Amino acid sequence: MTAELPPFSQLHIDVARFATDDFNPFHDPGKWHRLRDNPFGSPIVLGFQTATWLAEQVEIHRREHDDPGLLAQLPVCHWQLNFAAAIKPGQSCRLTIRPGRYDETKGVLSNRVLLKHGRHPLLLGQHGRCRQLAEDGEDVPSALAARPDRSELEGGWFLKRKFMMTANAKNFLLGCQVPPQRYFDELEDRVRFPYMFPVSYVSCALLERARCRGHDFEAEPMVYARHEIQIDLQVAETLRSNARLHILVRPEREDDAGQHFQCRGLIDDTPLFRADIVLVPLARIVAALQRR
Repeated sequence: MTAELPPFSQLHIDVARFATDDFNPFHDPGKWHRLRDNPFGSPIVLGFQTATWLAEQVEIHRREHDDPGLLAQLPVCHWQLNFAAAIKPGQSCRLTIRPGRYDETKGVLSNRVLLKHGRHPLLLGQHGRCRQLAEDGEDVPSALAARPDRSELEGGWFLKRKFMMTANAKNFLLGCQVPPQRYFDELEDRVRFPYMFPVSYVSCALLERARCRGHDFEAEPMVYARHEIQIDLQVAETLRSNARLHILVRPEREDDAGQHFQCRGLIDDTPLFRADIVLVPLARIVAALQRR
């Protein structure tokens, strides 16, 4: 399956970033040029903005090609996304979704995806459905409702609290070029938060953590290199307006790939998603470009 990603405008970017409180200067038309050695020449599209459009196309593919009975047995969604280049306003892109492969032994249905601008890869990844959320071996704090927002917790976790709001989700979908009426319709009593929407608040949590530590966003800008995300779709289906989302983030390690962060999303104390996010200093990307 192939699909065309219509060009994003700055308005799409602004709507998406305001809906998710993403204050990264890379997306700000008044601040992107302040970033040290920024090679992009304009604001860039949010990573989760692209991922949400991509997730919608994969869901369309699933409905057209996969067995609904099998999908019902695989209630956990798994994404691996590798960002090869930034998407800029006005760029047209083409998505290719490879046919699904089901591994009966592991109980995993997977598709490879590729997003390109012309001949240039922008994003390479894999989407999967499996039976259960991976067990969390880490010591994740509990009773999060009693903890203050933007607080440091045991185990090195930083807590960011958000509330699910239908208006924000609708605006985010508009910014992602996904029709909101597929998920929300008051007259038809339809309220279904897209599963990538709560995950998108990871950006806000990471930014808030960095800001609390005095990070200089203009002198030391960072960009996404990789997302690995698991979402419990059964929990996501229960989300309603004003549901309390607790996002936990903490650094895991730093290696040649970049800075790895563990991220967890819980509705009260019920796990909704887990994500491992890799951030790379922009200076490293600029140095690599100069060596070419």
